Amino acid sequence: MASVHTAAYRIFRRHGLTTVFGNPGSNELPFLRDFPKDFRYILGLHEGAVVGMADGYAQAKRRPALVNLHAAAGTGNAVGALTNAWYSHTPLVLMAGQQVRSMIGLEAMLANVDAPQLPRPLVKWSHEPACAEDVPRALSQAIHMATLPAPGPVYLSIPQDDWERPAGAGSEHLVERRIASAGLPSPAQLGPLLERLNRAQNPLLVLGPDVDARNAGAAAVTLAEKLGMPVWVAPSASRCPFPTRHPCFRGVLPASMAQIARRFAGHDLVLVVGAPVFRYHEHQPAEHLPAGTQLVHLTCDAHEAARAPMGDAWVFDIPGTLSYLAERVYNAVRPLPTVLPRPERASDEGSGKKLRPERVFDVLDAVAPDDAIYVKESTSTVSAFWQRVAMKYPGSYYFPAAGGLGFGLPAAVGVQLAAPERRVIAVIGDGSANYGITALWSAAQYRIPVVFLILKNGTYGALHWFAKILGAPGAPGLDLPNIDFCAIARGYGVRALQATSGDMLEAALREALGADEPVLIEVPTTPIELI
Repeated sequence: MASVHTAAYRIFRRHGLTTVFGNPGSNELPFLRDFPKDFRYILGLHEGAVVGMADGYAQAKRRPALVNLHAAAGTGNAVGALTNAWYSHTPLVLMAGQQVRSMIGLEAMLANVDAPQLPRPLVKWSHEPACAEDVPRALSQAIHMATLPAPGPVYLSIPQDDWERPAGAGSEHLVERRIASAGLPSPAQLGPLLERLNRAQNPLLVLGPDVDARNAGAAAVTLAEKLGMPVWVAPSASRCPFPTRHPCFRGVLPASMAQIARRFAGHDLVLVVGAPVFRYHEHQPAEHLPAGTQLVHLTCDAHEAARAPMGDAWVFDIPGTLSYLAERVYNAVRPLPTVLPRPERASDEGSGKKLRPERVFDVLDAVAPDDAIYVKESTSTVSAFWQRVAMKYPGSYYFPAAGGLGFGLPAAVGVQLAAPERRVIAVIGDGSANYGITALWSAAQYRIPVVFLILKNGTYGALHWFAKILGAPGAPGLDLPNIDFCAIARGYGVRALQATSGDMLEAALREALGADEPVLIEVPTTPIELI
C-alpha cells in the first residue's frame, strides 16, 4: 500500500500542482523528503512573500497554486497576504505542517492548536484530517474546493508523522477524480435579463476582476459595442477587464457611494459583472442609486450576490453568460461613446532630481511592450496610472484586491513565473515595497526577469491624503525617508539602477527590458496630488 507521501505527490502531479511555494520548518521536512525531480520548489524568505508569489502565479495561470507553510507561526505570517487572495478569488491550496499527533494536545513547541480556526475567515475551507489515512482524500477535497466557483484559498493542517503512514484504502481513485461545475443558466432564466438590456434607454456596464480572471473580456467588449454602453471598471480594481483605449472605456469608479451614484445619474440600467456591489472605501454616505436607475448584478460568488445592498443578482458562469448575452442582444442605434481624451504628456518638472509620477507613466507607456503585464502597488498613483498606461490584453494588470500591502513585489515574481512569454513590470511605491522586499531574493536566486520600478517619494502618499480628509493633519508615522532601494536590491543580488530624469528612466527601462535577470529601478518622485 502506498504511503500518504506517495499518494499526495501523485494527486498533486495529476492536478498540475508541481510548483511548490514555501518557507519550510521542521514540521514540513517529512513532506519535502525525496522531493520529486519533476517538481520545483520556490523558496520565499517570509511567508507573506510566499503567499504573494503564489497569488500572482495562480492568478496569471488561472489555475490553483500549492503553498507549503510552517505550522502556526508561518500561517500567522501568511494571513495578511491571504486577505488579497480571498478578495481576488485566487485558488490557493495552503498546506501547513503540524506537530506529531501525540504532541498536539500537550501544546508542544510548533503545535498548531485548533489549526483549522487560524486562517478563518480568509479561506473557503479549513481542515485537519482526523487520521493519517484520510490525508490523501482531504488533499483532493482541498484542490477541488479551491477551484470550484467562486474560487479561493483553502487550508489544510497535516501532522508531520502522517506522511509515512499507509494511505487509506482506495486512495488510488483520488488521482483520477474530476469535478465539473456547470453555471450556465437556461434561456428561460436569461430571457428576463436579455429583455431588460434590450429595453434600456441608456444602459451602463461595470466590469470587475472576475471578468479578466475568467478570460471573458472579449465577450464584454462585444456586449458593450452592440449596446453602445459606456464601461466603467469596478472600484478598487485588482485586474483590468476591458481595454483602456477602447471608445467605451470610461475609467475606474471611485470607491465612494456618493461619487458612484453621481456617475450613474441619467442611466436607467447598470449591469455589474464580475465584481461585488461595491467595494467602497472612502465613507461618503449617499443613496446607493440615483432615482430612476436600476441595477443588475452578474457574479460567480453567491456571497457577493447575497450581501449587495441593492439590485437584482444572478449567480451564473461569467464567460458563458456574457457570451450568451453578447450574441443575442439587439444592436442598439446609439453610437459608441467618444474616446476619452489623453492627458497631455508630462514634463520632467519636479522638485530637484525628482520626477512627477505622471512623467514616469508616460515614459513607461512609450517604452513597455504592448503586451506588458503590470503589477501595481503604489496606491496614491493609481488614477494617474490608469489614465496614462494602455492595457490591451487579458491578464495585463494585478493590484492587491484587499489593499493589503506587500502583494506587489512577490506577486510580480509569481506572475512572471506563470507568464514567461510576457514581460512583467512591477510599479511599487516605496511604502509598499518594504512589506514584500524579501521577494527580491527569490527573483535573483531563480533568475526571474521582473522589472521592479520603485516610486520613491519618502511618504505614505495615500495616507497623507486621508489625513486631510479625516481631519488628522500632522499624524505621526506617515513619512519614511532615507531608504536606499538600490543598496537593498544589490544586497539581495538584484541589479539596480536609479533614474532622476525622463531620459534616464527611458534608458534604464530599455536596459532592464533587454535583460534576462531581475532589475530594480529606483525613481525619486514627487508626491502626487490626489483628488
